[in-house]
Amino acid sequence: MLLNVQDLHTYYGQSHILQGVSLHIGEGEIVALLGPNGMGKTTTLRSIMGLTPPQSGSIVFRGEEIRGLSPFEIARRGVGYVPEDRGIFKSLTVLQNLLIPHLNKRRRQEWAGDLERILVLFPALRSRLSQIAGSLSGGEQQMLTTARGLIAGDHLLLLDEPTEGLAPTVVEDFVEALRRIKTQGFTVLLVEQNVNTAFETADRCYILEKGQVKVEGAIAEIKKKPEILHRYLGVPEENGSANSSL
Repeated sequence: MLLNVQDLHTYYGQSHILQGVSLHIGEGEIVALLGPNGMGKTTTLRSIMGLTPPQSGSIVFRGEEIRGLSPFEIARRGVGYVPEDRGIFKSLTVLQNLLIPHLNKRRRQEWAGDLERILVLFPALRSRLSQIAGSLSGGEQQMLTTARGLIAGDHLLLLDEPTEGLAPTVVEDFVEALRRIKTQGFTVLLVEQNVNTAFETADRCYILEKGQVKVEGAIAEIKKKPEILHRYLGVPEENGSANSSL
């Protein structure tokens, strides 16, 4: 088990956001966190990363309890985090953005190998290495921040709403990138509003409602349950099957 989260309770002030969230991720899996806005998906990622520390519960990563560690300590253990707002350094070049994670790596000589591996996953960035990151399109910026997160999170990537605001054709490109990520053995915990994107790329999913896990299971099995898709994700029930909506 790469990551095992048990009974997380996280607050924003007096608001009890996560109310006993538990989940696990195996090596090489892509696992999706699904549910409407405000259900605790982003807070789950932030809790794991130590950005919004949970009040109670357990977060075991690679056999080590990491709840209570600072975000930079968690990052140094191989967890990357890509926030919803992307957070690239717009005044730096694409290459400089990609090299930033190596500032905290012990073996900096490995950067060339990491860079080549990332450019295979995101070939569109290869011709953009000398370009100022702020001049990239929205889709290219999302690929850049995801690529940087993969370098930092060489064991686990927490990816928050990567396709939000992207044009449909760009979403298709990003889905292909996620498929390539999967074939390379990366492990990803994905928060995604687009049900199609999540179902096309993830192995399993957890559906959150009001800070609690209501449904969990393999994507192939969840797709066969239109009542669940309709109740928790708002997918219309059509002819008793979810397939036509996905």
